[in-house]
Amino acid sequence: MSRPRVSGLLETALYVDDMARSVRFFGDVLGLSAMIESERLTAFDAGHGGVLLVFARGQSTDDVTTRGGTIPGHDGHGPLHMAFAIAADAYEPWRTHLGASDVVVTHEVTWPAGGRSLYFNDPDGHVLELATPGLWANDPARPEP
Repeated sequence: MSRPRVSGLLETALYVDDMARSVRFFGDVLGLSAMIESERLTAFDAGHGGVLLVFARGQSTDDVTTRGGTIPGHDGHGPLHMAFAIAADAYEPWRTHLGASDVVVTHEVTWPAGGRSLYFNDPDGHVLELATPGLWANDPARPEP
C-alpha cells in the first residue's frame, strides 16, 4: 500500500507571554493580518494558505471541544523557530524595515544555492527568519545551481 502525500504545511504555532504585544509585533512589524483574535489565540494569515497560530503560553494545554470534534491540548517553551518566505528582491527592503522598526537582525546567511536569510527575534525570543528562494531543494522558486 502506498503512503498518501502531504500537500503542504498549513499551520505553525508559537507560544507567547503577552498576546497584545505579539499581536502588535506580527501585525505592525511583519504586516500579518489577524483572522481570529482572542485572549488565548490569534491566527494570522501567513500567505499562500499558511497560518501562524500565536497562543498565550499555558492557555492551550487543555483539550478544546468544538461542534466538529476535540482539538488536543498543546504548548511550547523556549525559543522556537519559524521562517517566512520573501522574494529575493525584498531582502534589502526587509533589512531596512526591520532596522527602522527597532528589530535587531541577529544573523544573516547566504546559502549554497544562493538563497539568503535574515534572522531576528520576536518579543518572546522566538527565532524568526525571512528567507529568499534558494534554501531547500523542494523550493519551486529556487534558482538553478
